[in-house]
Amino acid sequence: MAKINDQSYLLNEQYKDATQLDARVQLHLLFSTNQQGWQRWCFDHYALPAAPAYGKARVLEIGCGPAHLWTTNRDRIPPGWQITLSDFSGGMLAQAKQNLNGASQFEFELADAQAIPFEADTFDAVIANHMLYHVPDRPKALAEMRRVLKPDGKVYLAANGLSHLRELYELEQRFDPTIDFGWSHQAHDFFSLDKGGAEVTQFFQDVHVTRYEDALNVTQAAPLVDYILSMATAAPLRARRAELQQFIANELNRQGVIHISKEAGMFIGTKS
Repeated sequence: MAKINDQSYLLNEQYKDATQLDARVQLHLLFSTNQQGWQRWCFDHYALPAAPAYGKARVLEIGCGPAHLWTTNRDRIPPGWQITLSDFSGGMLAQAKQNLNGASQFEFELADAQAIPFEADTFDAVIANHMLYHVPDRPKALAEMRRVLKPDGKVYLAANGLSHLRELYELEQRFDPTIDFGWSHQAHDFFSLDKGGAEVTQFFQDVHVTRYEDALNVTQAAPLVDYILSMATAAPLRARRAELQQFIANELNRQGVIHISKEAGMFIGTKS
């Protein structure tokens, strides 16, 4: 099994806590060209037709991580929303609780996306951002999302496209072409904006993709090194951090900025 969906590796190493994920998030916070920000953009798309604006609604996020979506948008959450955050990592869930600091609108559930522990027709919306490529049995997870949604409920599934961070992988290959930096490309093989639609439409209706226009203009070596070393494929590089940082510093001295394309967005669908 590839590391991208190896549940033991993901639970015990990559996502045992928020450390690795936060390193990647930090790069985007520092150097993204779209000033709106990914989490604010996502929130703008969460329309709940089963409830009027600022009315009652139940929302489930699967794979919530440290709750970046909700801490970023805390000032915008309608008071009538009841939000359940779930993750299969106890460490991530503990960080989410800490980051939200006892906010009364939130409940927390340790859960596997392939066996969601709620009754059918419970939620008005299900959110799953950048996590489906980690799930070994995606059809089962999508079926579970459909099951727990109310009729006319919405599903929001964020993913990346095939060109996401292309220049980063080219940079890594220039540094050492013998290392397989395959995490992202494995992810695209499993679930991406380019290929995921066929899977989503098996379970939801009126499925469409909306894309977030953005890029990275990186001007510092250390945050980019932190990002690279946070990835599953980075084990061979961790003893070479100084060498990698010098390589990236040389690139910055030569170019002034390292431009990295992004391709991100979300599938939106309805349970009929």
